[in-house]
Amino acid sequence: MRKPTRRREVGRGERVLPGVWRLRLPLPWPGVPHCNAWALAAGDGIVLVDTGMHEPGSMAHLERALDQAGLRLEHVRLIVCTHAHVDHCGQAPAIRERTGAEVWMHPARGHLRANDETPEQSIARRVEVARQSGVPEEPLQRWAEQRRSMGRGISGELTVDRDLLPGVTVSTDLGEWQVIETPGHAPSHVCLHQPERRLLITGDHLLGRVSLYFDEGHTPDPVGEFLMGLDRVDALDARLAFTEASATWLLAKTRSWLTHLERRGEALRAEPAEPGGADVWSAPPAGR
Repeated sequence: MRKPTRRREVGRGERVLPGVWRLRLPLPWPGVPHCNAWALAAGDGIVLVDTGMHEPGSMAHLERALDQAGLRLEHVRLIVCTHAHVDHCGQAPAIRERTGAEVWMHPARGHLRANDETPEQSIARRVEVARQSGVPEEPLQRWAEQRRSMGRGISGELTVDRDLLPGVTVSTDLGEWQVIETPGHAPSHVCLHQPERRLLITGDHLLGRVSLYFDEGHTPDPVGEFLMGLDRVDALDARLAFTEASATWLLAKTRSWLTHLERRGEALRAEPAEPGGADVWSAPPAGR
């Protein structure tokens, strides 16, 4: 019997609040079928928060999602990227070229250029990190083969017009959104906080499910930075979070992440510190 092939998603758009639209954009990665961009009403246009990854057909998916939301690409007045990963900024150069909209992003975005090696150099570096973390050879090689079939994921040279730093605000019809630095997942990661309406756009800082990823090799302690970011978000008087999965209650989400990380750390510390002991891949969270 032929094994069924995975059906690719298509771009989808929907309103989640007055003045806020969710744009669900397909991704080619196993286990990660889509990412979310967010459109925020701003005068006669929108602020586009994140852009999706660039690959063949990706712009058509974005335009389809915008159309379902009653919007067009020409409505984009500003592009704000929560961080410099290609699934969040990959289409920014092409959108900027078509619309003339500025691109805003945190200045610690050098990690995007750190992957400007040849494709084989990039794959070899990531494979070695994963191997040292205990990833078995079979899934590791399967990932490497799939990665070889992909491009860089970005539509051109990324030009950033303004650095997203604390004190910078993003103006929309819902009010001013404040920049909250939340590194860890990526050195350039920020969340956007609308205090009067108690809203937060979380990018990849908080996902729909607990799934740990830290951009390695750019800062001394990305895990510690991530925990610091969780504390910052937890201290905000925000109620509703627009995450990579959907809109969700913020307090429950931050608590679930903190609980998972505590259990993961306990499981790793419980293993013997010797060859053959725990590694990042194999150590299960306590209680499972």
